[in-house]
Amino acid sequence: MMAKKIEPHIIVYKDKSVLYSEDGTNQVFLEGGLSEAAKERYLSIRKALEDGFLENVIVESIKPSVQLKEMTELQDSTLNSLVNEVTSEYGRALVGLTVLQLTLKSINGEQNIRLHKGGSNSNQFSWQEGLSMRVLDKSYITPTLRKYGLLKLNADGFMMTRTLAENYPYTKLYKAKMRGAKKEWLELTDWIESGVIDPLNGLRKFIALLNNKTEEFEQVSGSTLTGLKLFLEKESNYENKVKLIFEYVEKSTYSARLFEVAMHSLFQALGEMKVLEGYLTPLSQMRSANKKHGNIGDVEITSDNQHRSIIEGWDAKYGKTYLRDELEELNDKLFKHSESEIVGFVTDKEPDLKPEITNRIAEISEIHGVQVKVLSISEWIDYQVNTRNVDENELSDRWLVALAESVCQRRRGMAPIDEPTFEWVKELSVELETRLQS
Repeated sequence: MMAKKIEPHIIVYKDKSVLYSEDGTNQVFLEGGLSEAAKERYLSIRKALEDGFLENVIVESIKPSVQLKEMTELQDSTLNSLVNEVTSEYGRALVGLTVLQLTLKSINGEQNIRLHKGGSNSNQFSWQEGLSMRVLDKSYITPTLRKYGLLKLNADGFMMTRTLAENYPYTKLYKAKMRGAKKEWLELTDWIESGVIDPLNGLRKFIALLNNKTEEFEQVSGSTLTGLKLFLEKESNYENKVKLIFEYVEKSTYSARLFEVAMHSLFQALGEMKVLEGYLTPLSQMRSANKKHGNIGDVEITSDNQHRSIIEGWDAKYGKTYLRDELEELNDKLFKHSESEIVGFVTDKEPDLKPEITNRIAEISEIHGVQVKVLSISEWIDYQVNTRNVDENELSDRWLVALAESVCQRRRGMAPIDEPTFEWVKELSVELETRLQS
């Protein structure tokens, strides 16, 4: 029998608060000094923070190679909203608190992140299973976020904000008036506490997003785009511009992912030149598992703007030239995409086209009535230029701008790159500076 749906509410008693959810379940939050279990949790959390848990996560999360598990579109947009609503005047406390909550749950999944007060002083309010978020914030969270420039905070910490100190658990019924993405924060709090999202993955993702919004990132991005403009005014040779892109990808941190971004950026440029017969699908997010959920490639053109029917698809293969297994996977996918007209793989080096590979390409092409190609990146670029009959110089200019603006987080509609791109921006800046000085 299904539980009766009720209006969510919270009842505050003399020694406890009870949260009633709409599905009829309830949670009881007992007031009083910390329980023995809560004391043990607090000590383990404090020890992990003293040992650099959050700092280690930050160092890992600001690398372009960070492995992030896929989240739902709603979860992604909620995290983005929290970060994007930060201004010079408001929103920072909620972001800092989200980092704290994700950190707590990552260290000890038993800790309830709704209960932000806990202690043994009988003269102060406390939950038996809570902990002092204010102490942890001032001692560990704020100093670490300030150290890496991820969030501008007062040294006393974000938990000094009065609106975060009400004697009620953090639930969707928390009534304190807040400026910033309060709705998103409370939604995320529910997800973290109920296990809807993996807290460590959420923390990594959140740190990566913060890293892409720092003041230093904005400054370096701005100067990089200025440097690109100067480079394009100086350089008129098509081969030199393409060479810059090749060398940038090859030298950069996590070249495999940047190779995908570069390929997608070329198609962004082709789209601007209005030579694509269809709609370019936005760049897919990086995933720890190599699953494309029905996609054919990293670059796809669809016949409708809902991106259902893939008529052209190209998959980036960096560091791999022998693609027999990939061809078999493509064969399986094409049974679900009879609408496809041309598909293929693009390698950073010359592909290994043994007879068994070329024969299998021909077989798959015949089975599905589709053109299947395996091309090196140089061949692929030439193919795009020749088949679409575009001006090389205009294309290379637009390609460089699209690539630079993508890694600088200026094209999130078409290139929603959620992993950190700061290193890529700095590396591009160095490549441009070297050429401007030569």
